[in-house]
Amino acid sequence: MKEFLRELTIQADNPGVSTGQNQWAGHGKVLESYSPVDGHCIANTQVASREDYDAVIRQAQVAFEVWRLKPAPLRGDIVRQMGQQFRQHKQALGQLVSYEMGKSLQEGLGEVQEIIDICDFAVGLSRQLYGLTMQSERPDHRMYEQWHPLGVVGIISAFNFPVAVWSWNAMIAWVCGDVCVWKPSEKTPLTGIACQNIIREVLRNNEVPEGVSCLVLGGREPGEWIASDARVALVSATGSTRMGKAVAEATGRRLGRCLLELGGNNAIIITPEADLAVAVPAIVFGAVGTAGQRCTSTRRLIVHEKIYEDLKQRLQKAYTQLRIGDPMEATHHVGPLIDQQAVDDYQAALETIKAQGGTFVIEPGTLTGSGYESGCYVRPCVAEVENHWDIVQRETFAPILYLIKYATLEEAIALQNGVPQGLSSAIFTLNMREAERFLSAAGSDCGIANVNIGTSGAEIGGAFGGEKETGGGRESGSDAWKTYMRRQTNTINFGHSLPLAQGITFEL
Repeated sequence: MKEFLRELTIQADNPGVSTGQNQWAGHGKVLESYSPVDGHCIANTQVASREDYDAVIRQAQVAFEVWRLKPAPLRGDIVRQMGQQFRQHKQALGQLVSYEMGKSLQEGLGEVQEIIDICDFAVGLSRQLYGLTMQSERPDHRMYEQWHPLGVVGIISAFNFPVAVWSWNAMIAWVCGDVCVWKPSEKTPLTGIACQNIIREVLRNNEVPEGVSCLVLGGREPGEWIASDARVALVSATGSTRMGKAVAEATGRRLGRCLLELGGNNAIIITPEADLAVAVPAIVFGAVGTAGQRCTSTRRLIVHEKIYEDLKQRLQKAYTQLRIGDPMEATHHVGPLIDQQAVDDYQAALETIKAQGGTFVIEPGTLTGSGYESGCYVRPCVAEVENHWDIVQRETFAPILYLIKYATLEEAIALQNGVPQGLSSAIFTLNMREAERFLSAAGSDCGIANVNIGTSGAEIGGAFGGEKETGGGRESGSDAWKTYMRRQTNTINFGHSLPLAQGITFEL
């Protein structure tokens, strides 16, 4: 067994259900986790049955009754202790993320660092869950608002960030007084078990009620149970737009709340006044990092016609330097796609690009032979296309970069906005007017808009999320915490009479 698996107590016949301190094997079918790095089966578990799921929700409801009454700074201190545990296990968990998901070890370690960072953020937040005081129109009255915990928060996470996105939700929800039920991707279940194992000692030492941190493993079904369950106050779902629409429909039918982080079709605009020495590394990392499997991956490159050929040549040179292989080796830039279905989607997209008239300036392909036995390794590629083509309008979770030419900034912004998704965007320019236009109300329509940095990656201090078919959700920093709480407006009459609204008199 690999040493990092031993450290995280990931073994065969892993439990598929956990309520924090306690865990047990689910009663559903066996779920095997295969590494896209080498194709080996890492471990297996039995997924949750409907009975398992209901038991978890009942336990979470009981835990909420206790957890919500603990002072927020105390909840924050428990999250601080969790952050310390993740610091101690950063190397091992980062290795597991890299091995089970296929991203580079540096990215795996960076993802664990995001957990640590959001723990630190949540600790400070636990003393800053502010409400407002408003002026009443009635004499001797005071109005103010306060925020209360929602209840059970369901977290449905995707394979590409198997632990970070869970932490963005869970750490904030916990300091807000909520309890969490996490359904990780069926493609990366072991990282979910590892996170529960890492924080278990903290939960026990602080006598945290069992059910504050729950884990339910499985595929589509547990996600559907969470989305349709009126006992779940908020459903935070990360994944495809198709999945997000199903979650929104299910929660909408019961008038529930949902927080959606869905697909991206992110573009970078390169103007004639861009510093290309800064732009090219951002483009390449955005396009090929995590093998193009980030929701913030750069999909489209919108380049001014004056510098189009120059930039194309720079990209061709940069792409020849990419090393593809085992992501746990530091010398490799690009690891595998998550599984064979992702490879099939990549190949189908290539055929569609050709059929619609696209030209590859950096050729695609799949890799076989020694070091590529899993069959999940592909070549990052670049294609010249038109923005309105169907294939360009869709998100393909693979390292395919579309190259598009423009003449005016207004045209470039229209191209950038001219897709159904609205997550991340960027412009490279040293012209202040161009930058400010891009950031104005007439500029990017995305939830994230950057100047002279790429589309990929975000700091936890800012609210993360996007518009249009990206779902409109916001996680992590800023005031995203309000999503996990309910607002209550309070009015206090400290006078000796009861003035009624709108001047109404009512005498007895």
